Amino acid sequence: MAVTDALVRVRGTSFQYGRREILSNLSLDVHPGEILSVLGPNGCGKTTLLRCIAGALTPSSGSIEIGGADVHALALPARARRIGFLFQDHAPSFPFAVRDVVLMGRAPHLGFLGFPGERDRALTDAALDRVGLLHLKDRPYTRLSGGERQLVLLARTLVQGPDIILLDEPTAHLDLHNQVLTLRMVRSLAADGMTMIMTTHDPNHAFWFQGRAALMKDGRFLAVGLARDVMTETALTSTYDVDVAVFSPPTPDGSGQLQVCSPWLPERD
Repeated sequence: MAVTDALVRVRGTSFQYGRREILSNLSLDVHPGEILSVLGPNGCGKTTLLRCIAGALTPSSGSIEIGGADVHALALPARARRIGFLFQDHAPSFPFAVRDVVLMGRAPHLGFLGFPGERDRALTDAALDRVGLLHLKDRPYTRLSGGERQLVLLARTLVQGPDIILLDEPTAHLDLHNQVLTLRMVRSLAADGMTMIMTTHDPNHAFWFQGRAALMKDGRFLAVGLARDVMTETALTSTYDVDVAVFSPPTPDGSGQLQVCSPWLPERD
């Protein structure tokens, strides 16, 4: 695969639950080192799209390729080595040590009845260090904050060594502080060349990453392109069926301008 080739190719993809169409004829390219933010209202198909790309759901038509391979033709271990998936939320059920939770991400590389070795443990510690939580490696996972749990799960995803990470609203249910911790790490990974597709309810996240954005509504793409180009007031208002303002205040340190958006309630006659 050439450097300029798309890592993810979605072509004419549709998906149905029974007779209800959730995704309709979607096409999309995501290139290596790119971060794509997928935006849209509840029920528009964002999570379903990620699950189709991950191979967890099979489209009713169309195709999805990862690195030129049909994702649904890959065996589960091969798929897990190529695709990492960070879910919205994870309810801890057993007090595993943080290091053991992250070490579980090496499972696709161990084979049947395989056991982790020194290299797997070294990669685990490196991933925890990467997300800034190595000092918590022996703490029970159940005793972490929501933001810390998300970072641990991100570390577990990293030790899979995937080509792409899919993030399904990674800041859902987090307070502002923990949202920032998670988003800073996502932005840092993107800066290091990790390919990511992230769904989010907050369009400002897409502005912050300065990557590409895909606006979804009713299972279709309304626009795909650079966030600063496609996330206009008109496009966001159409996507969410609410008046949205986009504006560019100066950064607090005076070094430049931010691009942000907010819903607003204009006066009506």
